Amino acid sequence: MTGNLNIWEILWHSGVVVKIVLLLLVACSVVSWAIVIQKIKELKTVDEANEQFLGAFRGNASMGELFQAAIGNHDSTMGLMYRKGYEEINRLNEKLQDKHQLSEYLKGQNFVPVERALKLGLAQAQEKLDLRVATLATIGSIAPFIGLFGTVWGIIDAFSGLASGGGSIEAVAPGIAEALVATAVGLAAAIPAVWFYNSLNTRLTRMTGQMDAFGQDFLNLVERSLITLRRE
Repeated sequence: MTGNLNIWEILWHSGVVVKIVLLLLVACSVVSWAIVIQKIKELKTVDEANEQFLGAFRGNASMGELFQAAIGNHDSTMGLMYRKGYEEINRLNEKLQDKHQLSEYLKGQNFVPVERALKLGLAQAQEKLDLRVATLATIGSIAPFIGLFGTVWGIIDAFSGLASGGGSIEAVAPGIAEALVATAVGLAAAIPAVWFYNSLNTRLTRMTGQMDAFGQDFLNLVERSLITLRRE
């Protein structure tokens, strides 16, 4: 065999197993890039929605007005936490039927019922934000091994040619080439998946910290509102 190896021609004439491996790796790569693009868009939307809601929260709006703003802002994870906390306060207020009793009850409970409601909202927000991110880790973990399987299979195929009497390097070069391509494709699918998994996880950790801080701000708002009630 003379001249350079034509990789595409080699892959086209490769064995069924190697073709299946390559198709599987291409599918993994497509899935990982689809998840990455979708999550980047989603997190950008959530960040913008949270900034918008925080602008209203830090203004002079009442708790009722903020609740309406939270209802109208479905993309805001902080809005979701606010709704959970506000709804819990409303449920307690309906049971106690007196705002002053509500104030004394929450103070006596050290605001634990409201804090639990905020944590529920945080958990629901995290579940939504984390959705499909773990798939990137899975692809990053298994893609190299899938590629390695294709490599091992291709090398076995190549050396079987030697066993049958084809002892020249020209006889085994195509099999070894297709085997190495399987490794390369496996790494090409795994590396971006792992990189974006770590990047998205860092971003999600930052957002979780921001939501934790918002929960404390919400509790401070409730406490200030109750102080106002006690003075009335």
